[in-house]
This record gives sequence, C-alpha cells and structure tokens, in this order.
Amino acid sequence: MIAALENATKRFGSTVAVSDASFGLDEGEVVALLGPNGAGKTTSLALLLGLRRPDEGRAVVFGADPRRAETRRNIGATPQEMAFPHALRVTEIVDLVRAHYEHPLARDDLLERFGLAELARRQVGGLSGGERRRVAVALAFAGGAPLVVLDEPTASLDTDARRAVWEAIRAHGAAGGSVLLTTHHLDEAEALATRVVVIDDGRTIADAGVPEIKAAAGLTRVRFRAPPDARVDGARRDGDHVRLLVADAGAAVAQLVRDGVPLHDLEVRPATLEEALGALTERL
Repeated sequence: MIAALENATKRFGSTVAVSDASFGLDEGEVVALLGPNGAGKTTSLALLLGLRRPDEGRAVVFGADPRRAETRRNIGATPQEMAFPHALRVTEIVDLVRAHYEHPLARDDLLERFGLAELARRQVGGLSGGERRRVAVALAFAGGAPLVVLDEPTASLDTDARRAVWEAIRAHGAAGGSVLLTTHHLDEAEALATRVVVIDDGRTIADAGVPEIKAAAGLTRVRFRAPPDARVDGARRDGDHVRLLVADAGAAVAQLVRDGVPLHDLEVRPATLEEALGALTERL
C-alpha cells in the first residue's frame, strides 16, 4: 500500500468532515474516490497530501507522514481550485514545478501531451478557465512522481482535453504509477478506475472494483416507453420512458405484463455505476 488513510477522522469545529475513514491504493492502481457533494472527498485528499492533519487515525504515504518534504517529492497533485500568478507564462510555471522533482518529465513532451504547446508562451492570466485547468492537471504529472492525486481533474474541460487527461492517467497507471482521483463524471470513473472507493457523510461505505460495486447494489435497469398516464410503482419517468431499478428483472417484467402495462422499446441491462452508487447511498 503506497498511500492510505487509516481510521482517519477530521473535524472542523462541530462539523465532522471525515469520520473513521479507511482506504488506500497500491502501485499501478487508479482509484476513484466517489460520493455526493460534502461527503468528505476533498478533505480526504487533503489529509493524504499532508495539507490537513487527522484529529484521529493517520494518513500514510510511502510509509511516512505526507507532511514531510521527502514524501511530497513523490507526489504530484491538482487541487479542485488552483490559482496562478497571472504574469507568468505557461512554460515558466511548468519549469518551476519541474524544478522541485528529481526526475521530471521533459517539458516539451508534457506540453504536447496536454495540448499546451501552442499556449507555451502565453501568460496564464490570459488563458480561459479550461486552458488553466489543463495547465493545472499537467503540473500534477510534470515531476514524474509515482503518485498523482487529482481532485476533479476534468472539470470545465472540453472533450479533446478530457480525452488527453484520460490518456495521461491510463499511461501513468500502465507504467506502474498510481492515481487517486475524485470526479462527478461517473462514466469517467467507470472508464478509468481499477477500483472505486465510495464515501458518504465522511464514512467509507464501499471499496471494490466497478463490477463489484454494481453487484453490491444488485440491480438491473428496466426501461420502456409508456404513455403519460401509465402508473408503475417505483418507476421514474425519463421523458416518454419510465425507468425501474430492480433486483429481479424477469419477475419485474412479468408483473408489468400481468398488470397490462405496454412495454414498448423495452430495454433491460445492468445498472450503471451512477445508478449503483445511488442505490448504495440510499440504503446506507
């Protein structure tokens, strides 16, 4: 285990942001930390990055305290919000970060990988929000650190930039590096993560691979087109269609037939990660 929270609790006054949380990641893993807004994801990352100290339990990175300078030299990070000196050029910021690491990536390769080559001489203050986000994510990989921590890395990015970030994450994992990321794009977690950790109200409620998370929810999605006056217990309307999440799709469809419900454009498939997470958090 190269990084872990061990029974960590963090309070801000009377508010408990993280409550007895335990999870970690190994070499070569891409772990997605998921949960609703306010669940404790960003605070958990801050504990692992040494930006906050647990009130109880501990954070361990490469077997040491993440607040130690020698530990931080093995970590690259992109926080949820990041500010840059507006007058600095993209290359100047990239070189400044690279200088803190023993084996940084080549500057030109890094700029090319994140689509920043054409912006290299631009002052950061003149970049768009999406362009600044691309710079911020590139900096997490700039030092060639074995552990990369990303808080909402693709927020505000367009499709091409998002794809570049995905490719960088996959390449880092394939090379034996580790990535811990938070995201609100559950398709992103499903596409990238070798494992998913779900937290809610500061507590770890699930820790498994994407297939295991779906299986834990134990649900199948049944969707079909139905008239506006159709009444189906437990269904959610989605435009002209209604949607059910059920444990036994065969039994559910059979009951709909017995009830005389027309099943136009019937679709039955496993629940998505988003649907499974919703079911898990509603149960707990």
